[in-house]
Amino acid sequence: MDRVISYIEREKSRSINELTELLRIPSISSQTEHKKDMEKCADLVVNYLKSAGFEDVRIVPTKGHSIVYAQWLGAGKDAPTVLVYGHYDVQPVDPLDLWHSPPFEPVIKDGKIWARGCADDKGQLFCHIKSLEAHFKTNGKFPVNVKIVFEGEEEALESHLDEFIQNNSELLACDYTIISDTEWFADGLPTICYGLRGISFVEVTLTGPNRDLHSGSFGGAVDNPLNVLCKMVAQLKDNNGRITIPGFYDDVIDISQKEKDEFKKLPFDEKHYCKDLGIKSVNGEKGFTTLERIWIRPTLDLNGIVGGYTGEGAKTIIPSKASAKLSMRLVPNQNPEDISKNFEKYFRSLAPETVSVDVKLAPGGNPVITPLDSKAVKAAVSALKSAFGKEVVYMREGGSIPVADMFSSVLNAETVFMGFGLPTDNIHSPNENYSLENFYNGIKASAYFFDFISKV
Repeated sequence: MDRVISYIEREKSRSINELTELLRIPSISSQTEHKKDMEKCADLVVNYLKSAGFEDVRIVPTKGHSIVYAQWLGAGKDAPTVLVYGHYDVQPVDPLDLWHSPPFEPVIKDGKIWARGCADDKGQLFCHIKSLEAHFKTNGKFPVNVKIVFEGEEEALESHLDEFIQNNSELLACDYTIISDTEWFADGLPTICYGLRGISFVEVTLTGPNRDLHSGSFGGAVDNPLNVLCKMVAQLKDNNGRITIPGFYDDVIDISQKEKDEFKKLPFDEKHYCKDLGIKSVNGEKGFTTLERIWIRPTLDLNGIVGGYTGEGAKTIIPSKASAKLSMRLVPNQNPEDISKNFEKYFRSLAPETVSVDVKLAPGGNPVITPLDSKAVKAAVSALKSAFGKEVVYMREGGSIPVADMFSSVLNAETVFMGFGLPTDNIHSPNENYSLENFYNGIKASAYFFDFISKV
């Protein structure tokens, strides 16, 4: 490994220059005017993979944006196979006037590179490309069999990756998957994320009278769908912050004492947390800490509500319709489909006869948990220690990466989340940035990971 790490050190300038080239491409998957940019970005990723040592590299067209697939199976049948996942598409840049520099003209300052996509996810994706290149250029091979899946629709409204995985399970067969699309708990704390929450999403619409009504002529006699909707949503939680849907908590698994102990090691400052958010105090399900509420407890949140007149001035009406969007973050062992169906049944039971109820259930995502004693996690921990020279901490995340469940359920592969991002990276926001230290050491950590996983 000494020769591999020396190669990474020697090639630091070229690595950052190539990343800069990749970041200049506005690969915004959700905007149709960037279709050509998406194709250009996929082509450049293909070129980098070929340069890294992959001969079998393919662009897989979908009904949306292409998937970049590559494989190298030269390590033999007895060696483990690792699938590397990432995404080359990025978020829109609005509001543009809040950027300190143009989002697709990368700038290096203050020990960071600033550009859209540098942390989410091009910079993290690129760590694996460069680490594999270091192995190949140094030893003429990779330590393990490697498969690459880099998608272009992670940030889009619609993704075709699930379909690709389901239809190509034999092609994608692997022992382990590694995802670097997560962040550390704090700067200077190499972190393994070992769990993600799942999600259920619903949209509800209440309809009362067949038209908007004058609130003076009909108010007090005809039920207002907007008032009813607010009352129904308020009944979805009790005064202790617990969700009232029958059976909602039936499948929730308590975390282990070891996990609770690991959480206590994290330098979480609740006062600073509140100050940063501009709030006076936190709130949530009683009996749990803030980190536990975010990571290991399910939630229900009203994401948006629409009804009646919201324009300038007054318009005194009883609206005919009112609608709301709600999401539920789920924890391991909860099933998104079951949760959504239970929500619908309960929500309908709350409605008075004065309104009709329509409920639309969107596809959800399963929660994911990787045991702390798994081989993939152990290899990642050793890799981070070797690259950054610091002890590793453990965390879960409140968000969701639906593809992680696909790797588990369809490919039956252990997944490890070995991210290099920081909470201050401003992903999805203006002035996205990525630590150069984490970029360069992230390449080393990736290189160590492939070496360690080859020996487990």
